[in-house]
Amino acid sequence: MSLKLINNPFFVTLQDLGRFSYAHIGVTNSGVMDEYAYFIANKLLGNSLDTNILEIGCSNVIFKVNKNTKISITGAFCEFYINDELKQTWQSFEVKKNDIIKIGKILSGNWIYLTVSGGFLIDKEFGSNSLTIKENLGGINGSRLKKADILLFNKSKKFNKTFLKKEFIPKYEDEIILRVLLSYQYENFSKQELKKFFSSTYMVTKDFNRMGYKLEGNPIKCNISGIISEGIAFGSIQIPSDGQPIILLKERQTIGGYPKIGTVLNIDCFKLSQARVNTKIRFQEITYVEALEKTRNFYSSCSLLNNLSKISLDS
Repeated sequence: MSLKLINNPFFVTLQDLGRFSYAHIGVTNSGVMDEYAYFIANKLLGNSLDTNILEIGCSNVIFKVNKNTKISITGAFCEFYINDELKQTWQSFEVKKNDIIKIGKILSGNWIYLTVSGGFLIDKEFGSNSLTIKENLGGINGSRLKKADILLFNKSKKFNKTFLKKEFIPKYEDEIILRVLLSYQYENFSKQELKKFFSSTYMVTKDFNRMGYKLEGNPIKCNISGIISEGIAFGSIQIPSDGQPIILLKERQTIGGYPKIGTVLNIDCFKLSQARVNTKIRFQEITYVEALEKTRNFYSSCSLLNNLSKISLDS
């Protein structure tokens, strides 16, 4: 029982929530870039919220189904076909032996998520299936998926079609606000530079990947040119010598020596991950108490979804 990749796509990886507690030996967290889309994909199939998934960051990906199963697809809006029939995303589907699944052009966003009922039968490394490319860790043989790779899965239960109500499907807009918790070396930035940072509009550049997104706009100056390398949190905003912010994401390095003005709220990093080149970015300061409340509410709502909440899913 499996899916077989029948072409050679540019960027498809196996991911889950990532691996934790190994940064001290240089192993990054990795994990899905957009946790909201990931959670919904699993909820649509009744999977546990930590079930592994395919993260697709390119067009033209083709799979052949070797055994009947259920699939779901969320994330970036794309041309999605089953046997050449165009389908809508953010819902579940029943697929049968010899069916062909195709991801065509990506229309909005960056990362597409596709999984099967129960997830794929892949051994974990350091407690996770997530591929970390630069470490060749996780996934299948520590690499991106390639032509002829086979993804095994267990037989699925009775199929009930589910889909996410339209009001809960995100819109990947061309201008987003990222909430920031001042931290790290913010005291080494003058009041004028902090004001500039929060009043300026930046643009997502072509220099982005799973490690981080580099922005372009008003350069920010720091009173220090560098620091002794230290641990880096998810969402850290580095300010290198050119003054252009770099926001570090799931496959970031574990330590770094650039000054950091603050940290983007983790749940806003999921929005950032779907931002395409030239998306406008503005920053908004948030307090620790606000950040904690927003994060708790997000993960609480995801937990409710897993308990068959009828708030957002239809069958």
